[in-house]
Amino acid sequence: MDVIESYSGHTDPGGAAIRRDLDALSITKVSVGPMDNNAYLLVCRATNEALLIDAANEPDRLADLVGSDESRPELRHLVTTHRHHDHWQALGAVAGMFQTRQIAHPLDAGELPIPMDELVEQGDTVQFGDIELEVVHLRGHTPGSIALVYRGADRPHIFTGDSLFPGGPGRTTSPDDFASLIGDLESRVFDQLPDETWVYPGHGDDTTLGTERPSLPEWKARGW
Repeated sequence: MDVIESYSGHTDPGGAAIRRDLDALSITKVSVGPMDNNAYLLVCRATNEALLIDAANEPDRLADLVGSDESRPELRHLVTTHRHHDHWQALGAVAGMFQTRQIAHPLDAGELPIPMDELVEQGDTVQFGDIELEVVHLRGHTPGSIALVYRGADRPHIFTGDSLFPGGPGRTTSPDDFASLIGDLESRVFDQLPDETWVYPGHGDDTTLGTERPSLPEWKARGW
């Protein structure tokens, strides 16, 4: 797979992956499947241990992303951000290829196609190599949707699944679910992280919390 070393936050379905190298962590983003799902390969640069967020589709392309030569990272963990089928179509295949440890929130784990090895809740951490990711439970898009926050760089980085996109929260199906999601986004994301925080969503282009923060009142008023 072609990997572009300059990171723009934009990928095209079927196109090249893009990579960002932080001091301790490498982040590679690729779009897979017919719904332009983002998958993120995170590699600890000290240990070469890796974690994949959302094995959404095209398992062969995801395996190609990890690589096949002796220097490839050791993929040990798969995190699924939520239960919706477009985010786990390749989960079983990738888990079988790499013998990974599967991670999700307990409220969504039962809807996933294979058993989870680790269930995580609000405030828990996921560790691989020297890297620690904080788990943020964002209730509303699904009951067990989670985001992952990495703080070990010059700015925080958050992987939001389908709970936050450029332009607003993810889809909800009732006023109560929307109120839950917007409340969690305010109290657990926008109130806790600075404007420069980089946001990696489950579909489409990246954004920052500073870009989205002024729109919070508009989102609450429109109800979606």
